[in-house]
Amino acid sequence: MKLSITIPTSLKDITLRQYKHFLNIQKEDKGDKFYDAKMIEIFCNMPLSNVILLKLSDSQEIIKLLNDIFDTKPALVQRFKLNKIEYGFHPQLDDLTLGEYIDLDTFIGDWDQIEKAMNVLYRPIIAKLKNKYTIKDYEVGTEQDLLDMPMDAVMSSIFFLWNLGLELSTIMMNSLDNQENEALIKHLSLTQSGDGINQFMHSLKGTLEDLKISLN
Repeated sequence: MKLSITIPTSLKDITLRQYKHFLNIQKEDKGDKFYDAKMIEIFCNMPLSNVILLKLSDSQEIIKLLNDIFDTKPALVQRFKLNKIEYGFHPQLDDLTLGEYIDLDTFIGDWDQIEKAMNVLYRPIIAKLKNKYTIKDYEVGTEQDLLDMPMDAVMSSIFFLWNLGLELSTIMMNSLDNQENEALIKHLSLTQSGDGINQFMHSLKGTLEDLKISLN
């Protein structure tokens, strides 16, 4: 039986909705091979009934390709199009309102509701001139529109905020003694070892936890 499959080539080809779906599957204790099959089903948009017909060697190669995608750290995605609407990353984070900051700080580390944080960071562009643009005012309740946003935008914005927090922490460290510095450096370290989606999720979870502290 000849099977047709479309394999993502980058995080841009994967949506937040798909990623959240897979995270929920990960909560089930059903073994690695089950997760591999669900990974192909979700990210390659392939019926599970067809996934289980793949040759073992082919499925392993697909899993490796997917893991390689999740082992990348994309540069900040400033714009993307979704449902014919162009979204832009917030051009002036210093101008966040108190309400926007509270929602960003609350949901940036909550994968169940992270689209609410993305709703703060990415808004429809309402005007642009060359490389500059203005975005729509923040509106609570429109986060569902972003469930199909590309994962490169999600991940890159998280790492952008992480790096921003790391820069802010450098200023803090100048006023701490050596023992406090060592503890803070250890706390802010982002795990570099390992590969694949499992390691990616573990290190990103630590990143998000640290981010909530460093930005407060």
